[in-house]
Amino acid sequence: MGLDEDSLEYHRSEPPGKIEISTTKPTNTQRDLSLAYSPGVAAPCMEIHEDETDAYTYTAKGNLVGVVSNGSAVLGLGDIGAQASKPVMEGKGVLFKRFADIDVFDIELDEADPHKFVEAVKMMEPTFGGVNLEDIKAPECFTIEERLREEMDVPVFHDDQHGTAIISGAALVNAAEIADKDLEDLKIVFSGAGASALSTARFYVSLGAKRENIQMCDSSGIITQARADAGDVNEYKREFARDVPEGDLADALEGADVFVGLSVGGIVSPEMVASMGDNPIIFAMANPDPEIGYQEAKDARDDDVIMATGRSDYPNQVNNVLGFPFIFRGALDVRATEINEAMKVAAAEALADLARQDVPDAVVKAYGDEAIQFGPDYIIPKPVDPRVLFRVAPAVAQAAMDSGAARTEIDVEAYEEQLEARLGKSREMMRVVLNKAKSDPKRVALAEGEDEKMIRAAYQLQEQGIANPVLIGEEDTIARTAANLGLDFTPAVADPTAGAYDEYAERLFELRQRKGITRSEATELIRRDTNYFGSVMVEEGDADALLTGLTHHYPSALRPPLQVIGTADDVDYAAGVYLMTFKNRIVFCADATVNQDPDEEVLAEVTKQTAKLARRFNVEPRAALLSYSNFGSVDNEGTRKPRRAAAMLQGDPEVDFPVDGEMQADTAVVEDILTGTYEFSDLESPANVLVFPNLESGNIGYKLLQRLGGAEAIGPMLVGMDKPVHVLQRGDEVKDIVNLAGVAVVDAQSE
Repeated sequence: MGLDEDSLEYHRSEPPGKIEISTTKPTNTQRDLSLAYSPGVAAPCMEIHEDETDAYTYTAKGNLVGVVSNGSAVLGLGDIGAQASKPVMEGKGVLFKRFADIDVFDIELDEADPHKFVEAVKMMEPTFGGVNLEDIKAPECFTIEERLREEMDVPVFHDDQHGTAIISGAALVNAAEIADKDLEDLKIVFSGAGASALSTARFYVSLGAKRENIQMCDSSGIITQARADAGDVNEYKREFARDVPEGDLADALEGADVFVGLSVGGIVSPEMVASMGDNPIIFAMANPDPEIGYQEAKDARDDDVIMATGRSDYPNQVNNVLGFPFIFRGALDVRATEINEAMKVAAAEALADLARQDVPDAVVKAYGDEAIQFGPDYIIPKPVDPRVLFRVAPAVAQAAMDSGAARTEIDVEAYEEQLEARLGKSREMMRVVLNKAKSDPKRVALAEGEDEKMIRAAYQLQEQGIANPVLIGEEDTIARTAANLGLDFTPAVADPTAGAYDEYAERLFELRQRKGITRSEATELIRRDTNYFGSVMVEEGDADALLTGLTHHYPSALRPPLQVIGTADDVDYAAGVYLMTFKNRIVFCADATVNQDPDEEVLAEVTKQTAKLARRFNVEPRAALLSYSNFGSVDNEGTRKPRRAAAMLQGDPEVDFPVDGEMQADTAVVEDILTGTYEFSDLESPANVLVFPNLESGNIGYKLLQRLGGAEAIGPMLVGMDKPVHVLQRGDEVKDIVNLAGVAVVDAQSE
């Protein structure tokens, strides 16, 4: 089946299209409906009647964008009309929602007259918090946007004009830095003089390029002053007319530093590229075929060519999805009246800065696990990078406040946390822990310190002030790897092969001499096994916490900390806990990694330790001991264990949280079952600490929640140890290491 047929099937499968409207408030009871509509809805109506800005408080206006088009210039398809453009506008709505959690109404207007189009959009102003104009042909698009910006009091943004300008502007800033050239000195040549090219040229000037250094070519050649005087170009092109001899694109490119293609494919030859100045910058952004092929441009010269295209199969894709969702997010959240030049510049600068940062593993995996590092092949972030939201939206919001475009002021630091919460409950929960960690960072030993992921995690931990990481491994190897990764930091390193660590070997021998370890074996373990080294390091107080397990099986990674550090004085059993986050709730699942067949005493201990962990996440625990029976409905040894564990906890004066069991999983988490059928239960609302009866069920349960229930998993977090230790899963990503290090720091703070 070809791509076209796949796409048709994708769009026509039930329900047709790509978007729907869903409710955000309960509508289950008569009271719900009376609040949502008549008679209750009259109250917010009258509040808005008294003060129209209350529409942002009582309605969805503040998170609603109108994507408006007449279908006169649909990318790659031309003037196909309003109705035929609807799939594209729905697709734009999908991108708004996917990347920035913004709701969209797509509006297709069957109107070619720009003045009538403007009047139609103006009349919809009460509906929207912002308007995204899309796929409207030039020069009408200029008139439409100019008038709507003047006459409407919400942000109006023509993405075809400004999106490419902002994204390629970020790329230009970084490309100039890599090529060691100043923006103000760049000789820039444009192929194409439509809406996107003109807006991009203007934006480059806003970034620091000189207008007099820009030459623009249309299908008739260089836009010269002579052509402008003769009336050969429209009023918008006239802005970039130059007093130079007439010529074609090839003439313009001789000695140029930058080529910007927003025209048609295949019009630039290798000879034209060869005629450009040293280390040229080539943005060939025609789609689907660039003005010159990627490899063709690279092969045309012996020096470095920094190349960007509009395609995803080459490095440096100029993709508008890096811009409009996040620009509107920032604008909406300060109730901006416009998207001005300062806000666009802020977006470009934020994107440029983000490209210089270490790239998350999830992004690397999305692009075939190839190394991604700031340089000629990586000058703008990848479209799937989740950090774009946290960098661009706050930058835009700040610029709106600074420039006077914002109606409301926000705390930008707190705003970044709110944005993280939009992407999932797990980010919100981890932000609680990471903020606690930053308040008093502790020393965290990273056992597999030579591993690339551990080094990248150490960089982030140190850079963000979450922890003071100590990498365990050969110092030269770690320094060399950090340099190869382009990480500008000097990590703390504990090198077992070079340092004077005889006291560690002696301490290990002292602890394990009656467990089969000789003095020479203890020395060998300290020198060669970073898990034992790190465990003794923490046990001796030279580090506050330990992370290990990235390159080991879980049992083998857990064994050294258990042997050296052990469980806390008042605890006999450690346990592995996963925090599972859903859209609107969280649960802690224990034990999923340590105890194979726990008795009631172990279950009780695991419950108490998991409750303590929940409180570190600012969650008040409500614990359920799970089984396949409800409160004695089945009576055998398997069901008695959780029942007896619950009774032990209920009789423990130190247990200050509600706990009950044995109960089935749905009883524990469904309020109607819990309070309707089992009103005698000590749990008055659904449990958020789920204690499984054995390791098998715990491991199966958390993985089903993750894979089929759509939960995100944080962990496993090891509880019950005498000092903070966490064992990673093999293959965890850098963000997982950073998250568990944050948990370890908070553990150490409580110590």
